[in-house]
Amino acid sequence: MAGSPGSGHLPLDQAFTRVTGARATGGNRVRLLRDGRENYPAWLEAIAAARTSIHFETYIIHDDRVGRQFAGALQARAAAGVRVRVLYDWWGARGATGSRFWRELTAAGVEVRSFNAPRLDSPFGWISRDHRKCLIVDGRVAFVSGLCVGDAWVGDAVRGVEPWRDTGVAIEGPAVADIGLAFAGTWALAGLPLPPNEIARNSDNAPAVDASGQALLRVIATEPALAGLFKLDHIIVAAAERSLWLTDAYFVALTSYVQALCAAAKDGVDVRLLVPGVGDIPGLRALSRAGYRPLLDAGVRVFEWNGPMLHAKTAVADGRWARVGSTNLNPASWLGNWELDVAVEDAEFARAMEAMYEDDLRHATEIVVGERRRVRAAPTAGAPARTIRRGSRRAAAGAIGVGSTIGAAITNRRLLGPAESRVLAASGVLLIIMAAAIIWWPKVAAVPLAVAAIWIALSLILKAWKLQRAGRRRVVTSRGSGLGARGSGPD
Repeated sequence: MAGSPGSGHLPLDQAFTRVTGARATGGNRVRLLRDGRENYPAWLEAIAAARTSIHFETYIIHDDRVGRQFAGALQARAAAGVRVRVLYDWWGARGATGSRFWRELTAAGVEVRSFNAPRLDSPFGWISRDHRKCLIVDGRVAFVSGLCVGDAWVGDAVRGVEPWRDTGVAIEGPAVADIGLAFAGTWALAGLPLPPNEIARNSDNAPAVDASGQALLRVIATEPALAGLFKLDHIIVAAAERSLWLTDAYFVALTSYVQALCAAAKDGVDVRLLVPGVGDIPGLRALSRAGYRPLLDAGVRVFEWNGPMLHAKTAVADGRWARVGSTNLNPASWLGNWELDVAVEDAEFARAMEAMYEDDLRHATEIVVGERRRVRAAPTAGAPARTIRRGSRRAAAGAIGVGSTIGAAITNRRLLGPAESRVLAASGVLLIIMAAAIIWWPKVAAVPLAVAAIWIALSLILKAWKLQRAGRRRVVTSRGSGLGARGSGPD
């Protein structure tokens, strides 16, 4: 990518740092890991070799064969005296892992924390999720990916079940300390912070690392509402000169990003988007497909994966810059979650990413605009053709989501397209049904609203009390320090 950080273009490097809050570090070695068959063995090998600490942060650890394999590995290292800490997301693990699983880890000496479980003083705090996936071992090697832990990522050859498609990286070098610092931040949000001497900051208390690698790497640890990666993604689209190849599991992009992709394609950039052909979240696939038309009309090439599920979140631009991590191209990831990605500035790594992408396209079906201007799947050699039926777009909201479509219709802040007529009609009918239910059965609405109001009221009072108590403690501490500074003054 011309003008990229590695090319000595300082203004663009400054822009990357300012929008993400993440500085670039050199001297790193980065290894591309494909699917569970490469990621999981590398993770388990690193865990088995741990001598001092294991920090493992993930959205979901399933209580299945793979999940229990990891649990056993973590328990073994804890028994050997290694400090093992596991942070999982409460919402993500809901229904996937029972309390017995976590109790067994804790009994073995693993320190386990659940992120953002519902609390009395935070009624809606659970909406923002810890979607990060990372493993840091001994402060020397780290793994960042889109993978959770579960059987789906390895499949079942005996039953003919293919594994989910996903991507991760193994990192050695100075950037490992930045990943460790990101873990320390979310760990502290779920309980007491890590001891200061265990937080590596690329300083005197950081473990010695081999900085002989060639890759320039930026660790992007995003938090709700900061939109660091959202801004970076826009800059990358604007800066790409030759190519921009994207893979995303849950593509429901905002209008501004769709427009940026369209502008790049019209300007001659080879823009490609690879998305799942089969989704694991009902209704989301329809939203993704509703956004195809403007992209296709602008010259963006869209492909759907032919396997069971495409879960990777990656980008590669101009054969020099690449991104791998947990962030999807949708508002929830960009604006609502804690996410973790690494942006790699290295030609060799980018070439490996491009080669992997080209191989993926051999297992995908390209979407085209056919006769009568209908979006359809184009048959390719060795890949079954798929028809995108009109019914699959019933919940469509363009490329911006249902909420934005309804908001635009109410406020007239932008022109709506034909693809959004269905979501408006469906939303209108749903609101009429809800209104009728409230009129005929008032308690249906009154009771939940009353419960919610009481909960919110109690949470506000509890927070006010905590803030007041914290304020008093600060005043007492300040006065105590002042008296101590006077030394032998009179009582």
